[in-house]
Amino acid sequence: MTTDLAPARPAEHPSGLPQPRRYDGINWVGLRTLYLREVRRFWKVGAQTIAAPVVTTLLYMLVFVVALKGARPPLHGTPFAEFVAPGLIMMAILQNAFANASSSLIQAKIMGTATDFLTPPLSPLELTIGFTLGAATRGVVVGLVTALCVLPFAKLGLANVFLILWFGLIASLLMGMLGVLAGLWSEKFDHLSAVQNFVVMPMTFLSGTFYLVDNLPEPFASISRFNPFFYLIDGFRAGFIGHAEGSLAVGMIMSAVLTLLMGVACWLIFRSGWRLKS
Repeated sequence: MTTDLAPARPAEHPSGLPQPRRYDGINWVGLRTLYLREVRRFWKVGAQTIAAPVVTTLLYMLVFVVALKGARPPLHGTPFAEFVAPGLIMMAILQNAFANASSSLIQAKIMGTATDFLTPPLSPLELTIGFTLGAATRGVVVGLVTALCVLPFAKLGLANVFLILWFGLIASLLMGMLGVLAGLWSEKFDHLSAVQNFVVMPMTFLSGTFYLVDNLPEPFASISRFNPFFYLIDGFRAGFIGHAEGSLAVGMIMSAVLTLLMGVACWLIFRSGWRLKS
């Protein structure tokens, strides 16, 4: 005799064979498992994924702030150390969020372990969210650790906490999705290195991390304002120093629209299985 409290059985096909479990809505258990998989993946090798980027940032601070102390004048009245520190923190967030998702997917494709997340009942949306949140978590963690480590070199203020949170979180999500797209597109590590070296790295360094964009000669000053990373770094820095070179409204709208477009692109590619199931 079956009661209302009896566990549900898998749906059966007219042939009598059990069918895969169907989820109405979001498979929260599977999504949580995928997210934890991505977090534990980078956490197990923290010396490489967390400590190494922090050391790199401290080396930048050592060269540009300590070694050149007194040689760099204030920028818009802000001491050079306080100006460059938020840019370095954002640079760490951008690069590490991208690296987490892209390396995870390219390794799964090359090592043949993509079935680990393709076989479970995870929808394209759940795959997009899981990989993106895992990458964003690494970006945020590295950003927080980096901020703590640069405090002895730069007195970071808090002019606008909302701007810090908005641009910090949106940058980690945006770069996580870009990493997903790069990982899905790449067929070998050389392809991924090309995206990192010829797209992500130049856009990061040419976005006003170490200088004022307004000081660049034309047409480079105008071209820099079409760089999305400029608005991410500029808005994030404004949260600390209270001054922005560009329009904060444009930066917030642009970053939100780009994140939405990236999310749709990731969903469509996961849905098609392009370079993942073939």
